[in-house]
Amino acid sequence: MNLLSRRGFLTFSGLAGLAGAAGAYSVFVERYAVQTNVYRIRVPNLPLAFHGFRIVHLTDIHLGSLMSAEWIKILVSRANRIRRDVTVCTGDFVHARDTSKEVDEVWPILKGLNAPSGVYSVLGNHDHWADTDRSRDYLRRSGQDVSHKRIAINKAGQRIWLAGAGDLWEDHRNLDHVLDDLPPSECRIVLAHNPDTADTPFASRVDLMISGHTHGGQVSLPLVGPLVLPVRNKNYSFGFKRSLRGEGVFISRGIGWAVYPIRFNCYPEIAVLELVPV
Repeated sequence: MNLLSRRGFLTFSGLAGLAGAAGAYSVFVERYAVQTNVYRIRVPNLPLAFHGFRIVHLTDIHLGSLMSAEWIKILVSRANRIRRDVTVCTGDFVHARDTSKEVDEVWPILKGLNAPSGVYSVLGNHDHWADTDRSRDYLRRSGQDVSHKRIAINKAGQRIWLAGAGDLWEDHRNLDHVLDDLPPSECRIVLAHNPDTADTPFASRVDLMISGHTHGGQVSLPLVGPLVLPVRNKNYSFGFKRSLRGEGVFISRGIGWAVYPIRFNCYPEIAVLELVPV
């Protein structure tokens, strides 16, 4: 082997080794390195009594292949140790399609979530793809169900409203049916699995929408950003964004995986939203 060919071989081997290491890191390390991230979010119409109100947000758990029940139990326990007022979940609790096995496995774990002012959840597309009726039944029996509903949360004589949207792909309804008769000056926070819900036609005001679904793209390259975002509005990657209407949308990177079982430069997270008035 001459000098040039040897150098080429060594260069190729080195690059192959780096690619292999990056792949192993993405599959076996970053995908399980769940962060707890605190986001301070200014919310219009938030009463002063709710200054510093903390929402723990879990989404896109995707229990199933490579996301075991034991791992989800650890994350639920971790969420319950975070200082919080409420806990919210925005769907895709399971991964597989056309089976109730994972639905039956995940919901007894999710029922272990607790928070001083309650736990509130909606479903995602994967929950419908697994078993719509079974998922809806568990959601209802859990006491967490706000899908197509709204509830008032009271504090020191003031209140905010928490409402739930149906999944955009499988169970969408116009948001006006849960928002349009609320007192016009009172704060409305909406849980919606898919952030594209924020851009659907509705007339009512939303002060903050909380979503998941995107996984942050799972792979986010420097100077490029997320490679795959399963949304129409490609601005909806992760973090705090503005909808086409100019309203606030928070999108968590979530816990699990969808199309490919990797994470790169896009750590999974338990998001903690700390609300402050505008």
